[in-house]
Amino acid sequence: MSTVPALYHHLVDDASMFPPGNLPLAEAVAAHQSHLRSPYADLVGTFVCTDDNLLKVAEAARAGGEGGAPDGGAARGAERRVGAVPLRVSVVISGGAGGIEPVVRWGDRSKDVEVAAVEVRLRDEDDLSRNALRVVRACDDCLDEETAYVEIGMDGAWERALDVVADAGYHAKLRTGGLDAHLFPAGDQVAAFITACLDREVPFKCTAGLHNAVRHTAEDSGFEHHGFLNVLLATRASLDGATQDELAQLLDDRDGEALARRARELSDDQAASTRRWFTSFGSCSIEEPVTDLKSLGLM
Repeated sequence: MSTVPALYHHLVDDASMFPPGNLPLAEAVAAHQSHLRSPYADLVGTFVCTDDNLLKVAEAARAGGEGGAPDGGAARGAERRVGAVPLRVSVVISGGAGGIEPVVRWGDRSKDVEVAAVEVRLRDEDDLSRNALRVVRACDDCLDEETAYVEIGMDGAWERALDVVADAGYHAKLRTGGLDAHLFPAGDQVAAFITACLDREVPFKCTAGLHNAVRHTAEDSGFEHHGFLNVLLATRASLDGATQDELAQLLDDRDGEALARRARELSDDQAASTRRWFTSFGSCSIEEPVTDLKSLGLM
């Protein structure tokens, strides 16, 4: 029986190769395969890599599947069981719309990885909606079962770009942090993004800076980090009719025990509908979300 409640199933995409984690590729793939054998396996989503690293990720996944573990026969047998199934990956496209189709076609032929999603960041330009149109047309030409996440940002006419994504039926992506303070959006900005996505019936994911459950100030950098539990509950509140200001207050809430109580009170149907829209977030750490959920009594 899973130790992970439905509200958190496949919530955390493994972005351990990305800053600030920067785990070497082979170690990152091996660690991901280990997470998939753990009691909290249902928490773990896709493995996130760039298109530049996709081939090497496939090679590392194959090596693990062939019994490449160094710690004895039992571990090698477990690696083989994980490796028998293609590694589900979400691929960050580095070259714009033109890089989408090669990744999808290569994934169709691979036995070692399954390209579950592509993630494309809109390039800065005066008309983000025009860039969004190029991305969705490229996706229309090659996507089948794969999901496309379009990272829109919140500068310029971002809502017009979101309209394009909505009309095409794809998903959105919000950057919630990074290595500089300016990459962390304020609570009212995240609230505006959630509201805009739900108004347009656009599922979304988040990335960066969201590896802890509750809003907090990082001790090392002083950056204000959002909490993934805050985002989950704000999404639920928006679905229940909360105003944008109320969402911002919830996103800024630092009372972990109060947030945990609200999360425990959600019904199965409420959890499912929340996760229909807030699909996942990318984290350079799997251990931190696990630790936080356990400490709050949520897993």
